[in-house]
Amino acid sequence: MRELLLQLPSYLKYIALTWVPWIELRAAIPLAVQQGEQVYLPLILLANLAIFWPGSLFLDRVYHHIPEGSWLHRKLEGIRAKAHPLVEKYGVFGLAVFVAIPLPGTGAYSGTAAAWLLGMERKKAFLGVSLGVCVAFVLVWVLAEGVLAGVSLL
Repeated sequence: MRELLLQLPSYLKYIALTWVPWIELRAAIPLAVQQGEQVYLPLILLANLAIFWPGSLFLDRVYHHIPEGSWLHRKLEGIRAKAHPLVEKYGVFGLAVFVAIPLPGTGAYSGTAAAWLLGMERKKAFLGVSLGVCVAFVLVWVLAEGVLAGVSLL
């Protein structure tokens, strides 16, 4: 897979990496920073924001076909369980906090799934996921730049 990514034009490389579930911008931003290709950072942000709509439509069409007890069903139910307390207590902002934590399992895909599974209105869900993605973007970017600056001081 790595070889395939390296053969793509740079802008497609970052879009493809951003669209990989559970990796998303957490890998694309550090790679862009490390490669000195920060010009692609806005594209990474937009690609991550774009995950919401296909993810939501996918769940509309496929969720009821996922066998109960399957790996994917268990994963989705785990996302629902993790996000439920935050969304129940804080609504849109709880969803944003859930998405903003830059750890695997809490990005745009998980936020989209959580909002869908919890029956959140689409516009509010998109707002929550978008706010969370923007916060995660800034956190990961600052961290990546900080690590690169620290490494270059050595």
